[in-house]
Order: sequence, then C-alpha cells, then structure tokens
Amino acid sequence: MEWLIPVIIVVVILVIIGIYFWAMYNSLVTLNVRVDEAWSDITVQLKRRADLIPNLIETVKGYAAHEKSVFEDVTKARAETLSASGPAEASVAENHIQTALRSIFAVAEAYPQLQASQNFLRLQSDLVDTEDKIQAARRFYNGGVREFNTKIKVFPNNMFAKRLGFSARDFFEVADANAIAEPPRVQF
Repeated sequence: MEWLIPVIIVVVILVIIGIYFWAMYNSLVTLNVRVDEAWSDITVQLKRRADLIPNLIETVKGYAAHEKSVFEDVTKARAETLSASGPAEASVAENHIQTALRSIFAVAEAYPQLQASQNFLRLQSDLVDTEDKIQAARRFYNGGVREFNTKIKVFPNNMFAKRLGFSARDFFEVADANAIAEPPRVQF
C-alpha cells in the first residue's frame, strides 16, 4: 500500500506535464494561425493597391505621356510587390512602391487639369484609403508576430517550441520608416 502514494504522485505530475504541453502546443498553433491570417490581410491590401496602380498610371499617362521612366518605375515596383513572398521581400517592395508613388504624384502636381479630374481624385482617394488599411493590417500582423515570438522565447516554452516545429516569425518592417509614415498625398 505504501507504494501507491508515490505512483499517484508520479501519475499526477505526468498528467500536469501533459496538460501543460497540450495547452502550450494549442496556444502556439493558435498564435501561428493568427499571424498567418494577419499576413493574408496584408497581402489582400497590397493586391488591392496593386490593382489601383494601373488605373492611376493610365489616368496620369493621359496628361503626361512623356514621363515614361516614372511609369516604368511604378510598374516595376507594382510587380515587385505582387511577387513578394514574405515580410522581408514585402518590406523591400514597400519602399520601392512608396518611392514610385511619390514620383507619380509629383508628376501629377504639374498638371492642373489632372488634379481636377474626378477619376484621378477618386483613384487618389482609394489609394489613400488602401494605404490606411495596409498600415492597420501591418500593425495587426506585427502585434501577432510579437505575441507569437514572445510565446516561443519564454521559459519553458523555448525548450520545446523549436522541437514542435515553431520558429520565430519575421516582422513586416520597412527600411525607411518615413516612407510609409503617411500615405502618399498630393497637395493642390
């Protein structure tokens, strides 16, 4: 009978360890899925912006056809954004698209008729709205990544997370924070 108490203690300890691993694994899976969902939100908004850009180019092209290099830069930056496969590539593409959009809006400033065009104004408004949504999605994604990375780095999770197939996720950072601090604007 005296062997029963140590057996019960060992069984209780094993059950507690099992519950801990079950809870840790489920929370890591949940956070990982949340980060994937947040990245998906970012890619949806980046695609939406990329879909607006050809219309913007065509509208500006009608007034400033001789600005060929500006249009080529914007088109190249758009393609780079669409082909980005992760946060690191998307960050580089984000810098390029912001620079390209600034240059197209700088061209637009030189054409008062374009600035008065309802189509251009609508596209600009849609683009600013999309930029705001990208910023919000980026904050949500980075918050999820922060929470996930913290969870896999704290003790004792850090001893098991890597073995369970979880590794730190990349933040969606931009090299030039000033480039995305505000959406591109044209002041008339």
